[in-house]
Amino acid sequence: MGSPAGRAEGCSVLHVDMDAFFASVEVRRRPELAGTPVIVGGAGNRGVVTSATYEARRYGVHAAMPTARALRLCPTATVLPGDMALYTEVSRSVMALFRSVTPLVEPLSLDEAFLDVSGAGRRLGDAAEIGEYLRARVFDEQGITCSVGVAGTKFVAKLASARAKPDGLLIVRPPEVMDFLHPLPVGALWGVGPKTEESLLRLGLRTVGDLAHVPVKTLQRGLGAAVGTHLHELSWGRDPRRVVPDEPEKSTGHEETFGTDVDDPAVIHRELLLLSERTAGRLRSGGWLARTVSIKVRFADFATITRSRTLDVPTDVGQELYDTARALFDALGLDRARIRLVGVRAERLVDAGSAPRQLELGARERGRRDAELAADRAARRFGAGAVRPATLLLRTGRPGTGRPGTGRTSADSLPRTARNPSGGSAVEYPEE
Repeated sequence: MGSPAGRAEGCSVLHVDMDAFFASVEVRRRPELAGTPVIVGGAGNRGVVTSATYEARRYGVHAAMPTARALRLCPTATVLPGDMALYTEVSRSVMALFRSVTPLVEPLSLDEAFLDVSGAGRRLGDAAEIGEYLRARVFDEQGITCSVGVAGTKFVAKLASARAKPDGLLIVRPPEVMDFLHPLPVGALWGVGPKTEESLLRLGLRTVGDLAHVPVKTLQRGLGAAVGTHLHELSWGRDPRRVVPDEPEKSTGHEETFGTDVDDPAVIHRELLLLSERTAGRLRSGGWLARTVSIKVRFADFATITRSRTLDVPTDVGQELYDTARALFDALGLDRARIRLVGVRAERLVDAGSAPRQLELGARERGRRDAELAADRAARRFGAGAVRPATLLLRTGRPGTGRPGTGRTSADSLPRTARNPSGGSAVEYPEE
């Protein structure tokens, strides 16, 4: 069996898995549901469970189960429709945390990832200490829990995190792998689906240890050469695959937190224009065009939503970013809701030099982009805000300052592929 605590000699791979991720984020948003059964999924006869708290799982509820059946098993459960934009935002922050520890992060989905922490030991301690550090940071920053498996290989680390759930950490050192692995059912092996498991059970192989002691040639004859070899290697804990980092998608943006909550759409529109202008300037300075524009809106109660739209033609023009951002905001139909923060982000960036530009029939020789390039040159010579849209002068009557009495604070986020100031590999910065 694995060791629940202690030094992690010979271990450099972590598998970090959020506990009941979607449901946990919903409970964080609605703390009155803490400790109760919560189901995230579609309602009605055709709805399916996508996540459930452990209180619901005790009744047999699990992902991919029809919601109607889940409610028969657990009639007191609260069913929520889910908010993928919110889950994506939380996932982005969690993955940014992982990348602040090591550039070798391989996400598997929104809620789990492998980390190779072999290069982080001198700064943060061994793999077990790093695992505990990440668990504490995720809880402190996101208000949700995660489980961590620590091992020498990806395969064993993933199994260890599953055994550590919920809210735990399990270390499986190299000398302990066989004791941990062999008692497990054959279905625990990576690549064993229902049909393969059925074939193994027919052969009398019920545990990983049973399979490990079958000659590899016998497995190859019964399961095929590739599958037989693969399962034989895993049954002895051999997994040569490395953690392959996933380069974070390039994006850049700006957001503003108001000193007092705002409910005037005209004020929000001006803020979106300013943020769009800033974002476009950063795109042009970096030589990027944006394929997608997204906005973030945080309300007075800290509830946060995001919306995005993919453009027909990539752009680095502030007016085009603003037109899209404003349309996304207006489509929310907020009806004077009190807003704490707004943000604009340019996503799915492409190299401006290699992206084709679409020519419009009858378009003027000099257009909005030329005007914004001229404004960039003025800003470089006379300072930021030297030239800006006239609408923004309504903020104070002069450029470069906030509105009097609002106490605005800025949270301008760096491009998420910015270099580490220490000279290390690219890391993803959290948006706030």
